[in-house]
Amino acid sequence: MQVTETLNAGLKREIQVIVPAKDMEARLVERLEDAKSKVRINGFRPGKVPLQHLRKMYGKAMMAEVVNDILSKSTGSIISDRGEKAAMQPEVTMTEDEKEAEKVLSGEADFSFQIAYEVIPPIEVKDVADIKVTREIYDVPEAEIEEQALRVAESARSFTTKKGKAEDGDRVTIDYVGKIDGEPFEGGADTGANLVLGSGQFIPGFEEQLVGVKAGDEKVISVTFPAEYQAAHLAGKDATFDVKVTEVAKPEPLELNDEVAKNLGLESADKLREIVKGQLENQFGALTRQKVKRQLLDQLDAVYSFEAPSKLVEAEFENIWNQVTGDLEKAGRNFEDEETTEEKARAEYQRLAERRVRLGLVLAEIGEKAGVQITDEEMQRALYETVRHYPGQEKEIFEFYRSNPQAQANLRAPLFEEKVIDHLLGQVDVTDKKVSKDELLADDEETAEAAPKKKAPAKKKAAPKKAAAKDEGSDGE
Repeated sequence: MQVTETLNAGLKREIQVIVPAKDMEARLVERLEDAKSKVRINGFRPGKVPLQHLRKMYGKAMMAEVVNDILSKSTGSIISDRGEKAAMQPEVTMTEDEKEAEKVLSGEADFSFQIAYEVIPPIEVKDVADIKVTREIYDVPEAEIEEQALRVAESARSFTTKKGKAEDGDRVTIDYVGKIDGEPFEGGADTGANLVLGSGQFIPGFEEQLVGVKAGDEKVISVTFPAEYQAAHLAGKDATFDVKVTEVAKPEPLELNDEVAKNLGLESADKLREIVKGQLENQFGALTRQKVKRQLLDQLDAVYSFEAPSKLVEAEFENIWNQVTGDLEKAGRNFEDEETTEEKARAEYQRLAERRVRLGLVLAEIGEKAGVQITDEEMQRALYETVRHYPGQEKEIFEFYRSNPQAQANLRAPLFEEKVIDHLLGQVDVTDKKVSKDELLADDEETAEAAPKKKAPAKKKAAPKKAAAKDEGSDGE
């Protein structure tokens, strides 16, 4: 095999590989010999089929297997032998001329192909002892825990039927049918639906028109679906709802006690408070880590300056741009609404993509030098956490990751990154600082995170909610 470098410009490399016809012949004969004892051909005893007969019948097909074998096995080894790392999957090209290809498959010509790729630049891991970060810590007060626990307990609040008009905070039980242009639409009807007025559970304008109704009232409500409504066929449409009120109930005073906790499936009010405290601490702890990580990445970005592989930057930019434009389209906005232009936005996100790629390579090198590893158990936990977000599709998601190495790599990448961040935080100067909630929540200038966000298999569309009148943004997703 003859390997010749034909391009070495910056990070770009091109390699010409020639496998002489005699070597191709030797590989083919080896395959034919192996097949000789396995094939069954009428008129020949097992293992006695002449080699020339096998060549006549299977020669071209087996030579094609030889070609594929060389392409799959040699590309990585050639780059590795050169002491290089490819930034992305190398591009392999060979002749498209049918006559030339026929000669190769017939063993009459050398097999020639080209490998084009970008290398990951050499990165010298630098001392980080001079890096200083401030870890902002918010201690959640008991009053905030109690307030949040009461919000959670709200779902277990009891109501008592009352006479008279419904007020904000009252619960109305209703039957309704939604119509567009006078025709009922799918998912727009329900019976016995409970709605707490003022909860924001239904689309804007719906609940307000029920204030003042009494049991037995019938009313036609007119609303307009939000432009960004999840069901595209309803988004922005004017609709009416024929509503019949079957009950009005007033809320009972809410007290956080063991009985309320048991209605929520917990053994005591203290257990509810404990769970709420843990959730709040996790929530604010995640903000603390995000800010620390941002400081760390900003300083690493200032220390490491090198050319990032253009293909990686291009791929990362496309990920970012697709997300940005998709979010704008979903919100019915454009770049002018964001007080910028598409040209300026492209330049900004191009810089963001370059930063992400560069920092991703830096963290990868630091992690490799430090011996950071992701265990099978950690991968399994991450997989189960991912699967949890796709109820009813667990089997398909498991199979997707099991059979897709790239998906596994995308699952592993953020785990590896966070471990490297932990490793660095053990080496840099970290100062803890107690802050208020407002200080912790204060918006910093947005900066990039090191690596592209992990990808997941496309999620199937959720089934329409039973009542289209319900505000689909209220479920927290």
